[in-house]
Amino acid sequence: MLLAITGPTSGIGVEKVKALAPKFDQVFLLVRDIEKAKALVKKISTEDTAGKFIPVFCDLADLASVKKAAEVIRTHTDSIDVLINNAGGIFPERTTTKDELELTFSANHLGHFLLTKELMPLLTNGNGARIINVSSEAHKAASVNLNDLQFEKGYSSFKAYGNAKLFNILFTKSLAEKFGEQHIEAYALHPGVVNTNFGQQSKGFFKLLISLFKPFMISPGKGAETGIFLASTAEVPGKNGDYFKKSKVASPSRKAESKKLRDQIWEKSEELVKKLA
Repeated sequence: MLLAITGPTSGIGVEKVKALAPKFDQVFLLVRDIEKAKALVKKISTEDTAGKFIPVFCDLADLASVKKAAEVIRTHTDSIDVLINNAGGIFPERTTTKDELELTFSANHLGHFLLTKELMPLLTNGNGARIINVSSEAHKAASVNLNDLQFEKGYSSFKAYGNAKLFNILFTKSLAEKFGEQHIEAYALHPGVVNTNFGQQSKGFFKLLISLFKPFMISPGKGAETGIFLASTAEVPGKNGDYFKKSKVASPSRKAESKKLRDQIWEKSEELVKKLA
């Protein structure tokens, strides 16, 4: 059994790696900081897990880096059993990547879209695989303008983040629809409001929300539980493409259920990766 995970060196990512490593023969850690990954491996390795970790450089805000990471993984294996698209971030100011994309869109959605696309031959090359996308209840605040996915006008960090988290769910449902017959299971999840460094550089309304909810936030270990459950349970309840909270099927927003919107986001994402990657 092989696992690949983005964002494994902080917050809920660390907790997922710690819990899941004993259940897998090999774990690909997709990271921006290789030294940080090595430090994590040194910290959590046991006799049962030593030698199974493979750090792979992957900057989700750099599409060329994402393609290279997939190439590296393909040199090690011809199949992957579980892919956890875990990494994410919210950014107070509008920033563009080297691909001239808005950073929230690229780091939270398009980088994972391309990574999954590049790894699909490995995911469909076994007896079935699971793709787990970390979304958020923030998706319910999404306000999508298909003509301005990069927020060139009226940037709001919270709206940009909400849109990206909505795209995570739409992407999940598209994966289930397009690849379900090839034994691909795809699930999205809300980890909870987790007490990590996430969003600490935020400003305005979102920063206020973080400060208000701080006393009620759950631990990273608790926030990782749904992802761990989806990656390791023998049979996931509900149906392929579902959205989960607290390890149970939950109802996303009406927009998240829109086939028209998910097809539009898939098409625009395909266009961007073909043009830029």
